Amino acid sequence: MIFVKIELIVPAVEENAPIPNLGLPILAALSPPDVEISITDDLLTPIDLEKDLKEVDLVGITVLTKTALRAYEIAEGYRKKGIPVVLGGTHPTALPEEAKEHADSVVMGEAEEVWPSLIEDFRIGNLKSFYRQERFTELSKIPRPRREILPRKGYFPLDVIQATRGCPFRCEFCSVRKFFGDTYRFRPISEVVEEMKTLRHRLIMFNDDNIIGNPFYSKELLKALIPLKKKWIGQASLSGLRDAENVALLAKSGCIGLLIGFESLSKSNLIQSQKYQNDPMEYREVIHTLHRFGISIWGSFIFGFDEDDPSIFEETVAFAIQTKLFSVVFALLTPYPETAFYQRVKEEGRLVQDQWWLLERPEESAPFFIPKKMSSEVLREGWKRAWKEFYSFPSIWKRFHWDYSPTLINRFVYFPFQWMQHRFTKKKILEGRRRYRTRSF
Repeated sequence: MIFVKIELIVPAVEENAPIPNLGLPILAALSPPDVEISITDDLLTPIDLEKDLKEVDLVGITVLTKTALRAYEIAEGYRKKGIPVVLGGTHPTALPEEAKEHADSVVMGEAEEVWPSLIEDFRIGNLKSFYRQERFTELSKIPRPRREILPRKGYFPLDVIQATRGCPFRCEFCSVRKFFGDTYRFRPISEVVEEMKTLRHRLIMFNDDNIIGNPFYSKELLKALIPLKKKWIGQASLSGLRDAENVALLAKSGCIGLLIGFESLSKSNLIQSQKYQNDPMEYREVIHTLHRFGISIWGSFIFGFDEDDPSIFEETVAFAIQTKLFSVVFALLTPYPETAFYQRVKEEGRLVQDQWWLLERPEESAPFFIPKKMSSEVLREGWKRAWKEFYSFPSIWKRFHWDYSPTLINRFVYFPFQWMQHRFTKKKILEGRRRYRTRSF
């Protein structure tokens, strides 16, 4: 007999990638057996606030800063129906009082150890306004996520798994530290391996912030992955990629692609933002080594640092094309709440749009601070031009590795992915269309 029905929701913004959420299926696995859990991904099945609100007892919504406005809209829709709402995630952790204005309860930080008690409090009519764990979650105690309740269609054909939490670095602009603190924790390798054996897709994505943040753990993990013969992608820092032996082990373990936060070609920018682990003088060599072992690179670059002038756009795009990066994300430097960068530009009087995450179309108002060596207009137009040039057809042709080993990404994925990004750039970045996808909210 089902005593409680709970709906867990992933709110969406259009630039979200269709990748399965991992946190909510873990909470589902931690729920008592007499609780019925369902999950809705707003990106795959956009929620119509007039028609699609389910008849449940409790709603839980995970919230990123970029999805805050959408999350609050959904929350208010359910609360108008008299259904209590719990908000959690990185944004409510940074701004719990703001989140509480749109919810009956707010979970700050990790939720695994407080989730069962939250459900029990709800049963007895004593749902607290705020919940926070006394300590960070011990990863060995986390159950396998209930992936069977995730939507079966619409996601990229991959499974998501986690081996570590946190990041050992302290970048000024990053919001991860507020959520995970200064910790960097590991799951037992045997548990990671056993879970991977149960996954239905051959391609795996590690959603770790830095899969090789600890060299001792990562080497043992990579060695343990070799017999599985899985292909995987993940996110890694440059600090662990300087050694060719480490890269060789990555390739041997099945790694075919890495997201790398290069962020800037300027050493002074990196120092000011406290991204000390990066050295632009090493970028080309690291990229060459990864390519030599058949590992594609998704590069992340940020525009708007204090030392950036109008020449930064052409310089960065030229670098990304010359080094044949598989994909890039060009981001405008963004003051996320409670980050060191947010506090700095606010103290300097350069924060021009507080609570930008509550704007209906925040992308039209970015950047939300005053740059130092160019106007906001020049920064924004340079950012758009970088996207256009990198995903132009001449660039796509130049970046293909004609002499590359016949890897999965190079042989089957390259051109369809580039076309998808070309379309995204044209419709979303350049034209600013709200509904560039076939589905809409």
